[in-house]
Amino acid sequence: MAIKEIFPNPTVKQVVFEIRFPNLFYIENKIGDLQIKIMKEFPKSNLLYRRQLLFADLGPEEKLEHIDEKFGKKIWQFESEKKCKLSITSNSLNIVSEHHKTYSLNGADKFRDAIEFALKNFFEVTAIPLVTRVGLRYIDHCPLPTKNNETFSSYYNSVFPIERFSIADANEMFFRTVTRIGAFSLIYMESLQKVENEYKLILDFDGFAENVKSEDCLKVTDELHAIILAEYEKTIKEPVYEFMKRRSG
Repeated sequence: MAIKEIFPNPTVKQVVFEIRFPNLFYIENKIGDLQIKIMKEFPKSNLLYRRQLLFADLGPEEKLEHIDEKFGKKIWQFESEKKCKLSITSNSLNIVSEHHKTYSLNGADKFRDAIEFALKNFFEVTAIPLVTRVGLRYIDHCPLPTKNNETFSSYYNSVFPIERFSIADANEMFFRTVTRIGAFSLIYMESLQKVENEYKLILDFDGFAENVKSEDCLKVTDELHAIILAEYEKTIKEPVYEFMKRRSG
């Protein structure tokens, strides 16, 4: 079943977009110009400083923790009013959202619009011709109302060997693969986990491409989204669609 609607109760919990590029030594001088351009959509701002921690093991009783000032990294973070954060370092830009429930369908805020807005303004300010990596990641928390093989099989087309290791007896399960799909790569992960006292199937899709021209980043992201969506549709079955159609409360 191809997904062509926005569900009131979607399984997606977090979506992440990222580009990486060689270290830009001038990035700090450009942040002010970028902030003005994006302030309407990302009005909140913060400067974080991530320090590298070095640990020395002095024996069973104590450890020495040292903050290495030479390898600190500045993170310029901008946030929208709707739980969407844009973070920039000297070699990366990422957008993390728990708000968006659709990539490009009409009827709700589109994650694609946030990506397009951020990329347009960032490239105008930095003039980067090429990025080393473009990535798109979806993390879904999917329902398992009854923890047994019968229910699990009716909800999911999973890779787990449940004929050998029963879902009913498992405290957790995990699968990860990194594979090529055409010109792109996909990290696909499934995990059975207990979340807030309920067992769920966590689906984690991380698609990426390498060495992409700046003007092609959005097009590549569209293709990554299509790959991830196809894999999601291959994994879930009709009861999950019914779950997503339910309105909470």
